[in-house]
Amino acid sequence: MAGQQRVYKQKIRATKTLEKVFRAMELIAASRIGKARERAQGQDPYTLALIRSIGTVAAHATDLDHPLITPRTDTNRVAVLIVTSDRGMAGAYSSSVLREAEKLLERLREDGKDPVLFVFGRRGESYFKFRKADMARVWTGSSDNPSTDTAQEIADELLGRFLAPVEEGGVSELHVVFTRFESMVKQVVQVRRMLPLEVVEADPDEETEEVPLYEFEPSPKELFDALLPMYVSQRIHGQLLMAAASELASRQQAMHAATENANELIQDYTRLANNARQAEITTEITELISGADALENAS
Repeated sequence: MAGQQRVYKQKIRATKTLEKVFRAMELIAASRIGKARERAQGQDPYTLALIRSIGTVAAHATDLDHPLITPRTDTNRVAVLIVTSDRGMAGAYSSSVLREAEKLLERLREDGKDPVLFVFGRRGESYFKFRKADMARVWTGSSDNPSTDTAQEIADELLGRFLAPVEEGGVSELHVVFTRFESMVKQVVQVRRMLPLEVVEADPDEETEEVPLYEFEPSPKELFDALLPMYVSQRIHGQLLMAAASELASRQQAMHAATENANELIQDYTRLANNARQAEITTEITELISGADALENAS
């Protein structure tokens, strides 16, 4: 019995150590989620302003022939950007992204297309490396706090691939798989086709206000040359920020659940240790009584 009690006490000490680690990670994630959420949601006004600007130019342009909005038919290669986390301990965050990414890759291959993988985050890199899948480019080290420079580097790489000739590795489409932050308890994996862009002009029959007339300087085409790459870069940056907020929220939830589970285990082990101690005391008392009875009978 004494040996059994020692085993439970060792388990209690080990579980308490883990509980402290889980609690610390939960607090760290909670302290960072506010800023990450503000950064992610703060991108929306700027993105909406870009969308309005592009829509205004499109409504007054006579020719919308631009490489970023023109479908390519000279290659069946398509780029797929998969946004995962650098670290684990975030519940099903990365596994959910990778599951949707596999579904997308399967659909693309069924359509006769050749996916080219671009991976953001070490979890995604490890996943595809284990499966011996070729990755064209990998970015790691900043999944929970992506910088503007990293987002611009990714946007430049993907835009360059879409605009490159076939013999230089050009692709006909760009798809992004990431997690959209909706609330602290809800994060949803999204699959978006980014390129070629679809520019939708406003329907005059649905306008409630008179549409003003604009004179563009420089020309609408030159404005498109400036606005469309900026829009793609902004969208990718926004998606990385959304993924970062989702990762922190998932980690906070996972660590909170792990902390509660650890506390429950500690309670269970404490109860079992007490039972073992009570059984040990009962055994000792029984042995003492048996010994006293034996001595009395002997006399």
